[in-house]
Amino acid sequence: MCARLNDHLIAKTAGTPNPKQVFQTETTRITVLAPELIRVEFGSEGTFTDKATQSIWYRDLGECNYGVEIQKKHFVVRTEKATFYVNPKRKKVDCVELDGACVKANNKGNLGGTARTLDGTRGAIPIDKGVVSTNGVAVIEVGSLILDEDGEVKARAEEKDVYVFATKVPQRALELYYKITGAPPMVPRYALGNWWSRYRAYTQDEYLTLMNKFIEREIPFTVATIDMDWHWVDVAERFNYKSFKDSYICMRGWTGYSWNTDLFPDYRAFLKELKDKNLHITVNLHPASGVRSFENQYEEMCKEMDMDSSTGEPVRFDCTDPKYLNAYFKVLHKPYEREGVDFWWIDWQQGKWSKLKGLDPLWACNHFHTLDNAANGKRPLILSRYAGIGSHRYPLGFSGDASIIWPCLDFQPYFTANAANVGYTAWSHDIGGHHMGNANNDELYLRWIQFGVFSPVMRLHSNNRVTSKEPWNHPTVEEEAIEYLRLRHSLIPYIYTAYYLNNKKSIPICKPLYYDYPEVKEAYKAKNEYMFGENLLVAPITAPIGKKGTATREVWLPEGRWTDIFTGETLNGGTHKVTRDLNSIPVYAKAGAIMPYGVSEGNDYTNPQELTIDVYGGANGAYTLYEDDGESTKYLNDEGGAFTDFTYADGVFTINAVRGELEVVPATRAYSIAFHKAGAIKDVKLNGEACEYVVEQNVVVIKEVKPTDKVEIILG
Repeated sequence: MCARLNDHLIAKTAGTPNPKQVFQTETTRITVLAPELIRVEFGSEGTFTDKATQSIWYRDLGECNYGVEIQKKHFVVRTEKATFYVNPKRKKVDCVELDGACVKANNKGNLGGTARTLDGTRGAIPIDKGVVSTNGVAVIEVGSLILDEDGEVKARAEEKDVYVFATKVPQRALELYYKITGAPPMVPRYALGNWWSRYRAYTQDEYLTLMNKFIEREIPFTVATIDMDWHWVDVAERFNYKSFKDSYICMRGWTGYSWNTDLFPDYRAFLKELKDKNLHITVNLHPASGVRSFENQYEEMCKEMDMDSSTGEPVRFDCTDPKYLNAYFKVLHKPYEREGVDFWWIDWQQGKWSKLKGLDPLWACNHFHTLDNAANGKRPLILSRYAGIGSHRYPLGFSGDASIIWPCLDFQPYFTANAANVGYTAWSHDIGGHHMGNANNDELYLRWIQFGVFSPVMRLHSNNRVTSKEPWNHPTVEEEAIEYLRLRHSLIPYIYTAYYLNNKKSIPICKPLYYDYPEVKEAYKAKNEYMFGENLLVAPITAPIGKKGTATREVWLPEGRWTDIFTGETLNGGTHKVTRDLNSIPVYAKAGAIMPYGVSEGNDYTNPQELTIDVYGGANGAYTLYEDDGESTKYLNDEGGAFTDFTYADGVFTINAVRGELEVVPATRAYSIAFHKAGAIKDVKLNGEACEYVVEQNVVVIKEVKPTDKVEIILG
């Protein structure tokens, strides 16, 4: 009897389209998914598929009006938004009539998506196609395999399967993309703080000593990474392992599942002590070489796989075998998770080939690890590389080993924001750079940290052959680096809300400026600027300072008033040359912006008992802070969330009573509200009555505000 995947490894998909939205001939099938999106299959009746694929999981987006006209060369599909000219003989969509213009469906204006990795790169690289285009028409061809009802990946009949997006509104294109691929999940709240990572053979005591030093210096980290030296790597010498049947013998020390007891004599105590420091733990994983005879789990894996352990033959990694996958998680991973490992850093580098043609093991690892990590009832999390369309379902992204050079830093802001065009909104980078280049360049180190603060994931990393990324190893910028790491931690409430909006409203955490300003041509030219959350425009400094000790860069700002959150400089829309010293980068709050910052003890990442709020004048504004328990999946059913609405309108700033689950927010909260060119403070009322408060330099401090309270600050 063939093995079946365990239930928790079977993704819930719904690939069948609404039958009313389908037009079909013997060789062509067209599904009108939305007025701006069609799917076209070229093949035969036997090759058309309603099954989910690796990339596309959902095809019933409801009904919309459409018509199909059969012409000599085309099937002409008309919706209220566009007209699609499908050419069955050429097996392509020739063009799309959009806003009165005929646009060729050749991806000429495609703005690109992202790429698999930045490993080995030294600056800009080519990127794959996305779903956003300057001319409004983007085409993605999906050659991915079937993801069957039993959870297995299977071959599909050969056919051409394309999706054509027709909208000049980038945000709408992304919304449609998420509807057919699935929304990006929220990540655990702890993942939004600072991560410590270094490729180094730490001993147990060395690692804990380092964490204690971070605590003593009040440098908040929430994620502790242990790279590959957590397991044995010198396997040839230690275990006399020289089997040439191992297809990855050149990297045989990379795969491992047994803790290195020379370095970690009591790994359980080590994990517990990290947990006691309020750290969450990820360890590095290279699974390509399978489970070999020297591993602690070898006997059990052989038993699960019905193998004779006396032969010493390795249990080969096989992402196509349900029996192997079940055992892989049961034997190798779940025990460590019960002992304290929260999630796995899947550092797959060993090729794109498996027993099933077209199945990339990277995709399989990302997919099945995410499902397995969710089996504990909490939000799943992995760290891994991008594996194509649909990879946003498996956060977070690991962009690979960055060279420590300015061109690598210069490319990353564009690379991070532009990935929104394929829904991959949670890239993380080796902040500070991994290897090569100039590891002793303190200026480059600080600029990388400054960018990392305003990115989806803030993960310091380097290898053992370069200067490590502790701030004290960069003495000329040590204090500045520490302050930026603290700033990142304080931004968790704001970033967490951005992740919520990413899931619920398809709004990227980082996005190119043309998402908010699609009709402004300058927005498409400002490639190294992006919006971070709802309120901040970020323009990182990615080149060294000049002889005058400052860096100058060109910044384009949309119409309106923008205030630099570091310098207080106010600019109106247009192109500006801005100058900054080493202490800051241009980060602008839009007029009317309301910015929350958490004030917490140590590395506490939970919903804070104290919030600092910056309010920027120039326009009315509103902001809703989202909070929940930070780890459950209740949000998927719109449950468990608390919403605090802040408004600034007509000279009054208001903190409204919390909506939703009051239990997840503190019983009382202190607020410090600073007003930036938004008027002088005249009065403060709590639930319409006079209350106790303090005003210092146009900052209102009010304490013990209950979730049911309403605070009004009157300005003049």
